[in-house]
Amino acid sequence: MKAKREAYIASIKTQLDELNVSLAEIETKIASTKAAAHAQYAEEMMQLHKQSQQVQDKLAEVKVASEETWEDMINSTEKVRDAFINSFRFFKEQLKDKP
Repeated sequence: MKAKREAYIASIKTQLDELNVSLAEIETKIASTKAAAHAQYAEEMMQLHKQSQQVQDKLAEVKVASEETWEDMINSTEKVRDAFINSFRFFKEQLKDKP
């Protein structure tokens, strides 16, 4: 059971790490945008960083949960992760439409 939890945590962590790398790349890209657009993007980036932190917090909870309860946390962890992924993808799509 412990190996299953560790594999789950590693999987979510890998996804989170990949998204955070992409987030950093996007931040670099939008740093050169005009001031008004930059302010809007900065707000959206702040929200994405909050969601990333929420996923990290959920993973921390899973790590310290008992063997009996950690699997009960999967659903809520995946909801938070999915919300972050969806927000990230939406934001990334918005950037494609901008010059």
